Amino acid sequence: MSFATRSVHAACTAQATFDSPLGAMLLARTEAGLAGVWFEGQKDHPGVLAAPERPDDPLLRAAATQLADYFAGRSARFDLPLDLQGTPFQRGVWQALLGIGSGRTCSYAEIARRVGAPSAVRAVGSAIGKNPLSVIVPCHRVLGSGGALTGYAGGVERKRALLALEGVVA
Repeated sequence: MSFATRSVHAACTAQATFDSPLGAMLLARTEAGLAGVWFEGQKDHPGVLAAPERPDDPLLRAAATQLADYFAGRSARFDLPLDLQGTPFQRGVWQALLGIGSGRTCSYAEIARRVGAPSAVRAVGSAIGKNPLSVIVPCHRVLGSGGALTGYAGGVERKRALLALEGVVA
């Protein structure tokens, strides 16, 4: 279990599920904001959370609505308070991912440069792989060198589907 996943377990105050076209997703929040969006079966999925199921929670309901709009192609913008649970390096990488607009992609090397660690491409890749906010923090928009579809914690087929939804041919 990753640091981010352990942190979510400790701080989670409510959870809900969202049925996306790419499979069920677990949504989790803390007092500070949305802390988790995982596809079922995703690497680093937190498993069973102790927090109560609250599909009526305003933040979780807003996240589900915005995800539904995203998957329906109505909006690629998410306007939600986030509580990024991770190490300072991971949080920096995830913040950099938030700067990749819909329909755009970049490389792991570019993210490494953006976070001021151009030689830390592998560490950046590891942080991206532990992103606890799938889709909302758009790690699916990061490609390998030459535009290769490389690993995605939710599965490469989901990554391909998300990019296609955004009009990116990978």
